[in-house]
Amino acid sequence: MKSFRDQRRDSRQHQNAKPRAAQAAQRDSRPEPQRVAAKAEERQQPKPEPRILARREGLLPAERLPLILEVAPNADYALLDSGSGEKLEQYGPYRIIRPEGQAIWQRALPAKEWDRADAVFTGDTDEEGMGRWRFPKSPLGETWPMKHNGIDYLGRFTSFRHVGVFPEQASHWDHMAGLIENARRPVKVLNLFGYTGLASLVAARAGAEVTHVDASKKAIGWARENQEIARLADKPIRWIVEDAMKFAEREERRGSRYDIILFDPPAYGRGPKGEVWQLFEHLPALTDICRSILTPKPLAVVLTAYSIRASFFAIHALMRDTFAGMGGRIESGELIIREKSAGRALSTSLFSRWVAQ
Repeated sequence: MKSFRDQRRDSRQHQNAKPRAAQAAQRDSRPEPQRVAAKAEERQQPKPEPRILARREGLLPAERLPLILEVAPNADYALLDSGSGEKLEQYGPYRIIRPEGQAIWQRALPAKEWDRADAVFTGDTDEEGMGRWRFPKSPLGETWPMKHNGIDYLGRFTSFRHVGVFPEQASHWDHMAGLIENARRPVKVLNLFGYTGLASLVAARAGAEVTHVDASKKAIGWARENQEIARLADKPIRWIVEDAMKFAEREERRGSRYDIILFDPPAYGRGPKGEVWQLFEHLPALTDICRSILTPKPLAVVLTAYSIRASFFAIHALMRDTFAGMGGRIESGELIIREKSAGRALSTSLFSRWVAQ
């Protein structure tokens, strides 16, 4: 999943670190005594014992791969064009230009179409690089109203070129909503690294009881705001500011169980108390915990990975081994967005999901 797209989750105020660049900047800006004290405190904290992992016994789940899940242009969002290292998108009322390292081809639309953009991200083109927004026509506010399949939420111009939603995830959201509605029983959903809450709102609207976990207090605040705007304040959603791994471990000790688990970890990050997350080091343990906190009749576990140098075969093998003996099927592949201008596919991330049926 390479630098698979700018969506490295905004400052990514998203658990364990989508904030990594933002948090690093914040740490560096602190007075020297505070930085020294913080590092000393971190060194004094006892390191948790690593989880002992063993290969699961039992038949491996069936498999389906490669599975390419596609989002086509619609009234709420469209990838209008891409090329020359950038992409031109339509988010509700606004036409936006952002860097896109994968767009190594040439633009299909003429320059006059790109010149109609309402907002252009400028600055560092690294996945987590900071920058600013330029507004060619007139200054725009920080937020603007958006909609996904009838759910209202806020788009937001952030200093990390993200806008608070990752449209390609709609394929997973639709799949999850169908599972919840067809279950015809109470369903509990755990959304780890939940960011600004669109997946949680989709699950709640479909009838699930949702637990949403993110390490960023700011992201949780944004998610709560989206719940109000979506008129879903009466739906059962727990918003929790917490390190995803710590929360999952605690749920395992408590005996808490979930029917559907979503987790979308960053390649690297830090939790609210300085907890370090390294995807290749910690993902196997978190995946193992996710299996252990499923209900006796679970529905699905969905793993998405951004910005990593790996093939989806890697996470496919991890998921298939982890869910040995569970039956069901492991489906793995890529999430893509279909371009409107020339019909090219822009790959955004890798995924692997276990489904009971």
